[in-house]
Amino acid sequence: MFSNEVIMMIVRGIGESLYMTGFATLFGYILGIPWGIGLSVTDKEGIRPNAGIYRILDVVANIMRSVPFLIMLMLLIPVTRFIVGKSYGPTAAIVPLTISAAPFIARMVESSIKEVDHGVIEAAQSIGASDMQIVTKVLLPEARVSLVTGAVIALGTILGYSAMAGVVGAGGLGDIAVRYGYYRFNFPIMIVTVILLVLLQQIFTFIGMHIAGRIDKRHI
Repeated sequence: MFSNEVIMMIVRGIGESLYMTGFATLFGYILGIPWGIGLSVTDKEGIRPNAGIYRILDVVANIMRSVPFLIMLMLLIPVTRFIVGKSYGPTAAIVPLTISAAPFIARMVESSIKEVDHGVIEAAQSIGASDMQIVTKVLLPEARVSLVTGAVIALGTILGYSAMAGVVGAGGLGDIAVRYGYYRFNFPIMIVTVILLVLLQQIFTFIGMHIAGRIDKRHI
C-alpha cells in the first residue's frame, strides 16, 4: 500500500503544499499589508480619515471575503491561465490562493494596527512625525507581535485553501487525498494526508508563536 512510489508521491505532495502556501502567503502579504494599512489609516479613528477611500477598500474586502474559495478558484481560471499559462498545477494555484488570501490578510493587518495605543501615535504626531513615519516607525513596529500571530493564522488558512485546490488538480496533499484517497477509495492515504496537513499546521503555529514570544516586549 505504501510502496516507495507512494511515499515519494506523498513527499512531493508535502513540497508542493509548502510551495503553494509559502508563495501565496508572501504575495498575499505584498497585497494585504498596504491594503490593511489603508483601511486602518483612512478609518474614522485613523491618522488620516477618509470615508470615501475607506468605504471602497472596506467594500472590496468584504465582497472578496464573502466568495467561497472553491468558487473563487473557478472564477479566476481565465486570469490564472493568462498569468501562468495554465489553470492547473501548484504554480497556477498560487494565483487564486493569493487573491483569496489578500483581503483576509488586509483585515488582520487592519485589526493589528488598530490595537496600537493611541497615546503612542499622539506622541509621534506631537513631535512632527509624518504619516509615513508614523506608519513605518510606530504603527507597524508596535503591532509586530499581533502581525506575527496573524501571519500564523494566515498560513494555516492558506494551507487549508491549498488542500481544497487539490479538487481541481492543483497538486499537493489535497490533490493526493482526492485523487488517490477519495476517488480510489484508499482510506489509509486519506488519513495520512490529513495527519500531514495537521502536522504542518502545528509546525507553523509553533514556529510563529515562538517568534511572537521572542519579539514581544511585554515578556522582557
